Amino acid sequence: MEENAQEMYEHFQFIADPGQNPIRIDRFLVDRIENASRNKIQEAASAGYIFVNNKPVKSNYKVKPGDDIRVMMSQPPREIEIIPEDIPLDIVHEDDSLIVVNKPAGLVVHPGYGNYTGTLVNALAWHFKDLPMFKDHKDPRPGLVHRIDKNTSGLLVIAKTEEAKTKLAEQFADHSSQRTYQALIWGSPKEDEGTIEGHIGRSLKNRKVMTVFPEGEYGKHAITHYKVLRRFDYVSLIECKLETGRTHQIRTHMKHIGHPIFNDNEYGGDAILKGTTFTKYKQFVRNCFEVCPRQALHAKTLGFVHPETKEMMSFDSDLPADMQELLSRWENYLQNRIEKSN
Repeated sequence: MEENAQEMYEHFQFIADPGQNPIRIDRFLVDRIENASRNKIQEAASAGYIFVNNKPVKSNYKVKPGDDIRVMMSQPPREIEIIPEDIPLDIVHEDDSLIVVNKPAGLVVHPGYGNYTGTLVNALAWHFKDLPMFKDHKDPRPGLVHRIDKNTSGLLVIAKTEEAKTKLAEQFADHSSQRTYQALIWGSPKEDEGTIEGHIGRSLKNRKVMTVFPEGEYGKHAITHYKVLRRFDYVSLIECKLETGRTHQIRTHMKHIGHPIFNDNEYGGDAILKGTTFTKYKQFVRNCFEVCPRQALHAKTLGFVHPETKEMMSFDSDLPADMQELLSRWENYLQNRIEKSN
């Protein structure tokens, strides 16, 4: 076994939280490794590829707080070389420690399966050709301390030094950074303000999307606060503040309470969920989908303590043109309905 272990390469490592409930390791890993099925994890355990505290374990091993869990393979993980690409950046702020950019919808943040070029990181590698952190082209996420989805627009901070990356990452990990999002959602929430709590984990039916699980073995604790800014009868503009930063958190939580984000094709928002049966109305909504051909979600504000100066930095970004046009159309639609009813 020792001889075999020396030929193995580490693909994943996780340290179980201090408050971790006892849970089978196959269930623990399926929720944390993208595109991994429980069957594949069980096969890896049977082959002796899953280690806890440096010892191989079977798939029924119960994870304990503080466990050092590693998934090893006989072949090295695929290295993604970062190719610098001259992709325009919308730079909101830049200094020696960090850069704040306004990411357009459609731009993937970092290279990965299916997106090895054309990402924000490729653009940063070009912009920072002379910085040590972006020179070796081996780290697929240089300087990244948080991310937003491909089809979500808005503000991102990226570190330019290892020290800045460490200090910023701590703020995102302990949720002391401040972020607000704006989204157009289907329906009209009963309350003007609300809080959604629910463990978020990868769906057991479709690994590409997340879902809310009852408290227990699956998912990670997640809290989203929302406030209704404007109601348009069948859709509403809301502001969201995150207490946690889970993958697809706002999209998952809004679907969970019955208000998916407008035109979110992964969470059911790309169907006509509210409104009338009139053909004219259906055409109006389809036109809106074409105007904003993505989930109507924007990372609007960003606040954090500067890693060097210790100054509080706050940034605000305008809603992008597609979302502004969307709101304008719903505003006109609502106005026309009010005029006709008078």
